[in-house]
Amino acid sequence: MRLFTLLLCLCISTTAAFAQINQSVKAWQEDLAFLKETVHQDYDFLFKKISASDFDAAVKEFYDAIPQMEEHEIVVGFARMISLFGYGHTNLWVTGWAKDNPRGFHQMPYSLYHFSDGLYIQATPEKYAATVGAKVLKVAGVPVQEALAAIRPVVPAENDQFFKAYGWHYLGTPEVLHAQGVTESLMENITLTLEKDGKEFEQIFEPFDGEGYPGQYSLVDQVDGWVSARDQSATPLWLQQLDRIYFYEYLPEQKAVYVRHSQIQDDEQEAIPEFYDHVFKFMEENEVEKFILDVRLNGGGNNYKNKPIVTGVIQSKINQPGKFFVVLGRRTYSACQNLVNELHTYTEAVFVGEPTSENINFYGDNRAVELPNSGLTPRLSFAWWQDKPQWENQDWLPPNLATDLSFAQYVANEDPALDAIWEYDDDSSIVDPMTHLEALFTAGKMDQIAPEAKRMVADPRYQYYPFEDRLNRAGYQLMGDDQLQPALFVFQLVTDLFPDSANAWDSLAEAHWKTGDLETARALYNKAISMDPNGPTGDNARNMLEEMKKGE
Repeated sequence: MRLFTLLLCLCISTTAAFAQINQSVKAWQEDLAFLKETVHQDYDFLFKKISASDFDAAVKEFYDAIPQMEEHEIVVGFARMISLFGYGHTNLWVTGWAKDNPRGFHQMPYSLYHFSDGLYIQATPEKYAATVGAKVLKVAGVPVQEALAAIRPVVPAENDQFFKAYGWHYLGTPEVLHAQGVTESLMENITLTLEKDGKEFEQIFEPFDGEGYPGQYSLVDQVDGWVSARDQSATPLWLQQLDRIYFYEYLPEQKAVYVRHSQIQDDEQEAIPEFYDHVFKFMEENEVEKFILDVRLNGGGNNYKNKPIVTGVIQSKINQPGKFFVVLGRRTYSACQNLVNELHTYTEAVFVGEPTSENINFYGDNRAVELPNSGLTPRLSFAWWQDKPQWENQDWLPPNLATDLSFAQYVANEDPALDAIWEYDDDSSIVDPMTHLEALFTAGKMDQIAPEAKRMVADPRYQYYPFEDRLNRAGYQLMGDDQLQPALFVFQLVTDLFPDSANAWDSLAEAHWKTGDLETARALYNKAISMDPNGPTGDNARNMLEEMKKGE
């Protein structure tokens, strides 16, 4: 089953762009009731990240509010309901970039990008050229972080990376900004407060009057009357030949083959099997010491086309530690998530860059559900893709070596991901921190574990590594094997590393309970409750205290 790229959804909005509806309150409420019933009858498996009862409560609140809402607020409200499921393929996009948008939603003509040092204007039409390269401080007078938080519920965000990649579109959609309370009324124009060259200034933007987003992969180049912030005198590999789905280049200085692959679809010049046959043949016949597969722009396609890539790597001489690198990013999604999952499982890949924008296991492929009165067509996922066991499921696939991209690096055409690969030293680089710590534990070097763990937690290369989860899991495994003192050591380490985590203190409490230190266990359970009084950890701590009473 084909998994369509999100950019397609953004540009054509899956027929969600309709004529001004102007229907009655009753008709809107009937549509909402129809959506709720459809979800419960045909898509109840989507209740993974939100419970059925919480979804129903949100629907009722929206239902009751409809009589007081304007039409655009109602449409955005439907998008919020769909986004509650937290899967990118389950969506109702209401961006004004839609190619055919007779509903009347608008879009401001700025392309934004989240760099490591903030949200910047990456490109605009020539009319606003003075704003290109400016950092966004406020949207309609609201601090940008508050504005982002306000629009987030409308975005069907799989994780933070997904929101980084796609959420910014709604900072330019006046209808969404009003519906989400960023503006007090529906504005015709949007004012951004910007900072550039040390100076703060404001710019009023008028709606874009063209057809569809003028860029590719969330970036606009300096074409068709638009001005880009990037220095156009050179182009980094990851942004070259964007008219092609994939290409490869031999880098003789590094003895490396570089492939940028940006959709899981066949390029019209050469299908995927033939392309990779040529790539792997070249590597076999030439002096190649590294293979870089760059999928940071890859939003998916047809995951049945992944096989030649995976089997080719497995059979290649390059499938060795420190020789095969995969560059991930905030657009690595859908069928490409399937690809990187398989490469993670079956090859010696070292992952570099940012985390992916898809959950490890996820609901993909979707169907349009047409609402009977308005004709709105939210899309609901039906296919569960589980490439990993449930205990290995995560919000994303994190890189082994994290790299960020600052605005200055983007402008200068630098690529920190490739720089990290060239600097990689197989003898000294730590690909999996947990494996490294386990090796110290097995060797009896207990005095080195805590300093090493603290060093790696503070190292930006491992900023996305799930240290708390992995260490907590190791502690429970030790406790399950009746190694109580080592388990106490691990759980104590977790609280030292993450003192603000209620779950860390809850786990340490359980370890003390198992060792018979009931007084300490009670104190730590109460600490966890005080840190998370209304959450799941606090509930668990209260339950454990009740169990302790029963055992006395």
